[in-house]
Amino acid sequence: MILSMTGFAAVAAELPGLSVAVELRSVNHRYLDVTVKLPDELRTLETALRERLATALKRGKVECRVALARSAGASAAMAVDPKRVAALADAASEVRHLVPGAAPLSTAEILRWPGVLMEPTVAAETLVETVNGLVDRALAELAAARGREGAKLADVLLARCADIEAQVTRVAPRIPAIHAAYVEKLGARLREAGLDANEERLKQELALFASKVDVAEELARLTTHVAEVRRVLAQGGSAGKRLDFLAQELHREANTLGSKSVDAELSQASLELKVAIEQMREQVQNLE
Repeated sequence: MILSMTGFAAVAAELPGLSVAVELRSVNHRYLDVTVKLPDELRTLETALRERLATALKRGKVECRVALARSAGASAAMAVDPKRVAALADAASEVRHLVPGAAPLSTAEILRWPGVLMEPTVAAETLVETVNGLVDRALAELAAARGREGAKLADVLLARCADIEAQVTRVAPRIPAIHAAYVEKLGARLREAGLDANEERLKQELALFASKVDVAEELARLTTHVAEVRRVLAQGGSAGKRLDFLAQELHREANTLGSKSVDAELSQASLELKVAIEQMREQVQNLE
């Protein structure tokens, strides 16, 4: 299966009083570039997560984001720490004794004081296990998304291969006639200049010059490269770099075809080939 470098996955889980969410975003990039964004409570996981992502993915700019948030029911499970409130009250009483004009603490201020509200806690091992499980699920979803996108891109590339083959099929049978007409045209010009085109030396020169504009080899290589593109697509896997190289070779042959053209139809075919190959190159940039 061919994989795109573009994809998105988001998964979440609920722990007592805590929501855990993992997002993976991937876009095209020349190499693998991984960014991991973690809350402070999970900083120790960064290296392990990077290694896991690097093992699962080959290319792309990938961002992994892990977020923690109090769940909707967390407030209901909160409890006040009586000892903490009593200590805070004693401290406030002492302050008022030293500063008689000091305002008393409000209920809201007391509740905001660190440690007054006891929230449900999750064991560190449980949190780490949950995050690792979510990352595995997110990677599976990302792979599925990249696979679906890759299948669409493969269809586009196969369509461009068909376009290239259509141009080759259209002009290939005419190459001998185009070659003969060009030789005849050169001979006519020589005769107009008062030279004998049948003289052995000139015949050799004509044959040599005509061979330089023969495009049969370019057409054959175009066909070979297209067959290789089809083979790579059928094989699947991480094929982006290989297909990018083949697109460059196809473009090289199309350019050579255009530079050798001595016929309007060949020039038009070269232009159509370049358009199809450029469209192919644009899509290949998105493949892993």
